[in-house]
Amino acid sequence: MRPFRPERTIELAMGARIYDVTTRALVMGILNRTRDSFYAPAATFDLDALLTRADRLVAEGADLLDVGGVKAGPGDEVSESEELDRVVPVVTELRRRFDLAISVDTWRATVAAACYREGASVGNDISGFADPQYLPAAAKAGATVVATHIRLRPRVADPSPHYDDVTATVRDFLVDRRRQAIEAGIDERRIVLDAGLDLGKTAAHSLQLLRDSASLAELGSPLLLSASNKTFLGVMFDLPVTDRKNPSVAATALGIAAGCRVVRVHDVGASVRVRDVLARILEDR
Repeated sequence: MRPFRPERTIELAMGARIYDVTTRALVMGILNRTRDSFYAPAATFDLDALLTRADRLVAEGADLLDVGGVKAGPGDEVSESEELDRVVPVVTELRRRFDLAISVDTWRATVAAACYREGASVGNDISGFADPQYLPAAAKAGATVVATHIRLRPRVADPSPHYDDVTATVRDFLVDRRRQAIEAGIDERRIVLDAGLDLGKTAAHSLQLLRDSASLAELGSPLLLSASNKTFLGVMFDLPVTDRKNPSVAATALGIAAGCRVVRVHDVGASVRVRDVLARILEDR
């Protein structure tokens, strides 16, 4: 694993703000409004409980909040109307309470567009823009998008994924999705790339992608790392999801050193402390 040494300034635009993420990563706090989250302690379906968690994440230093109403893995069907009911009121209330960027974790263009109207400024799409209306909706709203690699599609089990070279495959996929976003009219500073750890990957694949973060960061777009409490950490360390805090923080630290500039996490406080130490080190370098 090698460190990332950017040759130019890296900027990320969200809403009306532009962030310099050349050496300082942004911490994205996870807000799951689901009944079947793989990480039960974060499954705050009750609106009051979710907003209480949001208050805590903001107090701990989150730079942005990511609201999701449907988990990525297999589970009970969640209709479009149900997803809208789950996430739109949350976005409305978060925008009323906080002056920071709100991301909606959805692969449905209709859900993203409804959240943009309520003040969300980021569409975090784990499907790799499978919905043909996703990018036009984001372009119309002036939203930032996250392009994520996935081998099949959300909610579909992928028990035996194979790659000749997982990093090369992911790299080519992300370059293509960035091209699609630019052609749809999205400013390049509003495009984030995500290798999609655990999404159609074995634990070994995900670990390899974490090690190769610098290669993906060299594509020039801000790189998002979503490693918090993921299955690959459980496999590597033989830990249940509730005991993955320390490996998650370690993965965050490795990712930032290797060029990840948005880290999507459950433990915001610890991640902010790690981020601040690494930002100081990278700035001094």
